[in-house]
Amino acid sequence: MDDKIIEIKNVYKSYDDKPVVKNVSLSIRRGEFVTLLGPSGCGKTTTLRMIAGFEQPTEGRIFFNGQDITDLPPHKRNINTVFQKYALFPHLSVFGNIAFGLKLKVVPDGAPYVDKKGNEVQKMRRLTKKEIADKVNSALKMVDLEDYGHRSVNSLSGGQQQRVAIARALVNEPQVLLLDEPLGALDLKMRKDMQLELMSMHKKLGITFVYVTHDQEEALTMSDTIVVMKDGVIQQIGTPSKVYDEPANAFVADFIGESNIFSGTMVKDCCVEISGNTFQCVDKGFKRNEPIDVIIRPEDIKIVDVEDKKCLLKAEVLSCVFKGDHYQVTALTYGEEERNEIIIHDNVKVETGDTIGLYVKPFDFHIMHKSRLINTVEGVIYEQGVVEFCEGRFPCNSTLPEGTNVKVSIDFDDVELTDDEEDGVIGATVISSIYKGSYWQYIVRTDDYYDFFVDTEYEWLTNDRVGIKVAPDKLIVEAADEKQDN
Repeated sequence: MDDKIIEIKNVYKSYDDKPVVKNVSLSIRRGEFVTLLGPSGCGKTTTLRMIAGFEQPTEGRIFFNGQDITDLPPHKRNINTVFQKYALFPHLSVFGNIAFGLKLKVVPDGAPYVDKKGNEVQKMRRLTKKEIADKVNSALKMVDLEDYGHRSVNSLSGGQQQRVAIARALVNEPQVLLLDEPLGALDLKMRKDMQLELMSMHKKLGITFVYVTHDQEEALTMSDTIVVMKDGVIQQIGTPSKVYDEPANAFVADFIGESNIFSGTMVKDCCVEISGNTFQCVDKGFKRNEPIDVIIRPEDIKIVDVEDKKCLLKAEVLSCVFKGDHYQVTALTYGEEERNEIIIHDNVKVETGDTIGLYVKPFDFHIMHKSRLINTVEGVIYEQGVVEFCEGRFPCNSTLPEGTNVKVSIDFDDVELTDDEEDGVIGATVISSIYKGSYWQYIVRTDDYYDFFVDTEYEWLTNDRVGIKVAPDKLIVEAADEKQDN
């Protein structure tokens, strides 16, 4: 039998022509605990709902046990879903909530027979009261609520209601259980307890769990496989240790745990430069002097004496906070070109103002290709000296004639953001932010869905509305059909 129970092939989902899930392909193995992880709006819940049948893909197909179920309604899929808000019936008891689906269920009544017309017929029947009671009591035992069948669901705690929702899903004996942020409404201690219970339940049942969360710790604790998503695109698929120790890009590194992320240059194989300092690493295969991102986990940085031969870099301590099993040290590095803020997790106590030495092993420098080096967008010359793109008209130094189709290029640090979007030429929404030691890198999405990368020292929050301006001499405008300098 094929080990794959679910296959998602080239699935897109759009609402009002805006893509929410973009070309997602994913295979889920039988009995696996898979977590779809990402920030709000990344497409993880939409993907789960398409597996369940509550949403239809705009494009692509979904397979279950090798059969195409893309157009199959939810009740005909051997898949059950546990929602964040539980969706329990307040007028029914715990027993009644769990039994609800069983009362509607029909099962084969005896062996198939051939009718007078030669057709094979399978007679169906509803479950008996005893069969329903046996299944409900078994499900209650599974979630440690044996004595709660007669209780009103309104009298239960959040954790108990969550278990009732799980029991209601499991009583139908699905091959796959989908869980859409089921712990979101619980307090921290209850979340921790329920994480362990869900892991235990998964091992005991042996069925496939597909779990949606934005909580990285939850994903790292519970999963066999983590699928990291951003803006409807899968960024990385791997085991928790693989995703944490070897993030595929700066977004994954920033989203999963704490990371120091710097812009750097791959001088040559096994040699990286950050802010004028060169370090030995183990990465190969990059172009010489290629701009890259460098990720260093705080726990991989060791504090050493500045005179120690291991010392790679000196830094000034900004703060030192005891975290129970380590000190979290924030320091400002000394560099030839700029000073970068760096976070260190070590068991060495230091004082604010101290100068410390830092050591990182070569294989703890994680080198990533940059996802983009410059913003490039299509536009048109509105009139001489004005270029139109992203539904805005920007003054420029181009002498191309009116109506010329052009390619506009803008460096990250030449995009100016304004607090009041009315002060910009166009408006946009901040959808992502990464601190890179001495500046912030944002992705801001315009109203016509173009994503600008922006490097700036100023801080905004995700979902903030901002304006975008670009100085005329910072717009590189080229005719679309041929490159030329303007």
